[in-house]
Amino acid sequence: MTITVHHLNNSRSQRILWLLEELGAEYEIAHYQRDAETNLAPPELKNAHPLGKSPVIEDDGLMVSESGAIIEYLCERHGGEAWLPEAGSEERVRHLEWMQFGESSFFVPVMLKIYADRLGEAAAPLMPRVEEQFAAHVQFSEDNISDDLHFVGSDWSAADVMMSFPAEIAVMQGYAEKAPKLAAFVAAIHARPAWQRARERGGPYFIW
Repeated sequence: MTITVHHLNNSRSQRILWLLEELGAEYEIAHYQRDAETNLAPPELKNAHPLGKSPVIEDDGLMVSESGAIIEYLCERHGGEAWLPEAGSEERVRHLEWMQFGESSFFVPVMLKIYADRLGEAAAPLMPRVEEQFAAHVQFSEDNISDDLHFVGSDWSAADVMMSFPAEIAVMQGYAEKAPKLAAFVAAIHARPAWQRARERGGPYFIW
């Protein structure tokens, strides 16, 4: 049965499309567009998730939300075993750490910076702390990605998929010079045919 991705434009669900293309899985997209003025998701997305969140996938009647859960699910159920380190290995532990880091630790300052930037002067008292935390998480990622541009092991993994979005945000926010390996990581992702196919199917994407 074909997987359905409930895909919000300019969102973390873009990396789910990328992974599906890498896996060669059959999928269709239910498109949702952000409001041009508020940048909020449309109310229709609540039909897929009560909180109006994306990504959400539907696979043979099973609804799965949360990026980390979706990525793990797709790798385990749709031929992505090579994207997961061996169970019980140290690499699997590191994989779990990066899967959590990309959607929890790093994403907190990402969201704070996005919202603070939109608030402008109203957010001025918060900005030093927001900028400090954002820069610290970017630097931590830069220091821990390997010279061959992977977060775990020496080949592409689910952890790289998870980290793709915050890395894109870092580059978008002007950190390419301070984090050259992260910038090269993003460029390497965007050069992959699977990412380009996902970009074409997913529609306009604010990063590139």
